[in-house]
Amino acid sequence: MATDEVNPDELEIADELIAERRAEAPGETPEDMTAWQRPITAAIDVINHRAGQVIALMMVPLIAVVVYEVFMRNSFAILQDAGFEDFARALGLGPTLWVYDTSRMIAGMLFMAAAGYGLMRGVHIRADFLYRNWSDKTQATVDASLYLLFFLPSMALFTVVASQFWWLAFTTGETMALDSAWQPILWPARIAMPIGGFLLFLQGIPEIFRAFHKMGKERERFFVRLLPIYVIVFVWLMLAVFAPDIVPGGEWFTELMKARPSLSKPTIGLIMLGAMLFVIFIGFPISFTLVFLGFVFGIWGANFKLTTLLMTLNTNSTMLNDQLMAVPLFVLMGIVMEAAGLMERLFASIQMIMARVRGALFIAVLIVSTIFAAATGIVGASVTLLGIMAGATMSRSGYDVKLAAGTITAGGTLGILIPPSIMLIVMGPVLEVSTLDLFRGAFIPGALLASLYLLYTLGRCWLNPELGPVLAEEDQPDTSKYYGAEVALICLGILTICRVFGISLSGSLGSIVPFGGLIVLGITLLIAHRAYRNVSVLRIVLPIAVLFHIFMIFANMSTDGGLPIWSIIFAAFTILLAVLARPIYGKDADEGFYFSQLWDEFFAGLMPPTILISFALGSILLGLATPAEAAAMGAFGAILLSVAYRKFTIPSFFDSLIKALEITVLIMFLVAASNFFGAQFSALGTPKMMTEILLGLELSPYLILLLVMALIFLLGWPLEWVPIVLIVVPILLPTVEKLDIYGLDRYDLMVWFGILVAVNLQTAWLSPPVALSAYFLKGVVPNWDLKDIYLGMMQFMLVQLFGLILLFLFPQLVLWLPAVMSGN
Repeated sequence: MATDEVNPDELEIADELIAERRAEAPGETPEDMTAWQRPITAAIDVINHRAGQVIALMMVPLIAVVVYEVFMRNSFAILQDAGFEDFARALGLGPTLWVYDTSRMIAGMLFMAAAGYGLMRGVHIRADFLYRNWSDKTQATVDASLYLLFFLPSMALFTVVASQFWWLAFTTGETMALDSAWQPILWPARIAMPIGGFLLFLQGIPEIFRAFHKMGKERERFFVRLLPIYVIVFVWLMLAVFAPDIVPGGEWFTELMKARPSLSKPTIGLIMLGAMLFVIFIGFPISFTLVFLGFVFGIWGANFKLTTLLMTLNTNSTMLNDQLMAVPLFVLMGIVMEAAGLMERLFASIQMIMARVRGALFIAVLIVSTIFAAATGIVGASVTLLGIMAGATMSRSGYDVKLAAGTITAGGTLGILIPPSIMLIVMGPVLEVSTLDLFRGAFIPGALLASLYLLYTLGRCWLNPELGPVLAEEDQPDTSKYYGAEVALICLGILTICRVFGISLSGSLGSIVPFGGLIVLGITLLIAHRAYRNVSVLRIVLPIAVLFHIFMIFANMSTDGGLPIWSIIFAAFTILLAVLARPIYGKDADEGFYFSQLWDEFFAGLMPPTILISFALGSILLGLATPAEAAAMGAFGAILLSVAYRKFTIPSFFDSLIKALEITVLIMFLVAASNFFGAQFSALGTPKMMTEILLGLELSPYLILLLVMALIFLLGWPLEWVPIVLIVVPILLPTVEKLDIYGLDRYDLMVWFGILVAVNLQTAWLSPPVALSAYFLKGVVPNWDLKDIYLGMMQFMLVQLFGLILLFLFPQLVLWLPAVMSGN
């Protein structure tokens, strides 16, 4: 293989957040590591590795129970609408009581019990833009110091308190009584908290030993000499906290923890905030930093009992959050889709379809990235795959490197915004709004940005054809002499099928004939296939399709005579397509017209992600399924498609489960840690104080919001979206809630603000010098200069800022679709 070629199988592209996943196999240790440390490191690594493998398999029953619930509930609804309710009840169909709670508990156990595995694999996120510039010895010294001072004490406290919390649920038979009709006992799920904490504590020991090895023998000897003293102090601290009567100084320590500080609580919160920023920017894993600081400042500002209560309640709340349950399932769906290789086939076919158009590869990249974003929501995978698929072809075809790099990176970042975005799922509980409304609100902005990218690239190619020349003759496909008619008829067919699908999904035909929607959709697909294969049938079907769209104008006309604008637009567009397709009625059409083979490839690549998007995303937007249910159906559908395309093997599927578990642990453990930190921060009253100060400046609310967005944009350079959404946004939220902007109520303001944050962070992804998209692309297209990639990204960053300004000026671009689809 040439030096500038990249093997996709060797890349870790499961997620953009895991920049330093550990490469060595579990149990492997450096040969020059201190002899007594090697067996301990290897044994603990293997324990957590096996635990992670077992826990990853829990995704299978999670998918199974949710799919079972969706099938049972919707089968009952279909039969009930068709007048067969008694028959449905006889079959035992209908909503279940147990699936909702069971699925929540399984999802919560996934991330909590596997936290030690995540640390072993090196997937916990850190802000390492300073850390990576230090020498290996400095990095190791800082790591060892912070693991000893922060990590081990906080994880020991967490494990003991979580054990007490679990024991209380076990001995009292506590049930899930607040939000459950089934009311299951809680201790089987809560046992994941002490197990996860203990495995994390254990894994801290190998991490310390690795840091010792990395820092060199001289510094290691200094740390090893201090270990006996550290162990004595550590044991004394744990006993002083939990059993003060049996150790010297225990009562003194108890009184010390009860002592009230001379500083005000909001001031302590400001110190807590400063300490958090300082430690995070040093480069220590963020989630562990938040847990430790939450304990220390919670005890300082309040008391130990309240602090531990907030820790256990917030962790338990995160574990049982039904919205966050969608995270592992959507992640798995995207990874299985990527592993099945479906995007490469779609990209190749679109490239061939647009081969005679300037900027054809730009169009192909943006279309595929939009579809891939809607199917996965994973930025790292999108940028990397697009670079692999398009980079070499763009270079060979003489495309401008800057515009090509900008198109790939900008298209890849659409995964942040276009539903089902993992970020929006995480953001919903933070903003206290429905994830469903965030998805609906992101739909138009996502389409707007994709359109702006497309207009920009095609406009540049129109002004300067050398930026994206027509593909070489050898790269163009064989087509019929009436290729324009082929394109027009394919567009008309897709538009017609989509409208019939929408009518079938609405259920209006089911009231006429049982299963009427499915029957009409099946007949439409059958006729479309016959017309695709036979010109004679096509000549008959074409005018019928045009008449159908004209009929929809009258069918959708309101009772007061109001004209349906969209139906008129569709009908006009259909007539235009029919005029372009008139060559099929010519004398030589039987010999000169046929659908090229590239359309077979196009549909083979388009149908799998389209089916997933239609059923997963469509069911969410229409309110037919919760995000978690749609995610489970999407993951199940991705597995079925992988089987259908003969890409499914047990080892590859297990590898997908492991990758999904790693990303889930990364995100969800940080969610739990940030919830704990945020609860302590809010309890100190600092957010309220900051809000009163900002509002007391008598600045325009629009200016305050602009300052908030500018701060988020700047923080998007060094930080990933996870800490910004989970740490920064909750701190700023009380201020934003008080702003009177466009007369929006609190709920609409939060939905609009959430989408603004998402687009803002997407813009930061394109902002040098820290933008990871550039490094992903450079990794798979090494012959492109990093400077050219940066310059290309900055062009699209300006396009993105223009889109952000439009959303800021016209909030209804975000709020219109949620209002329409909710009936408001």
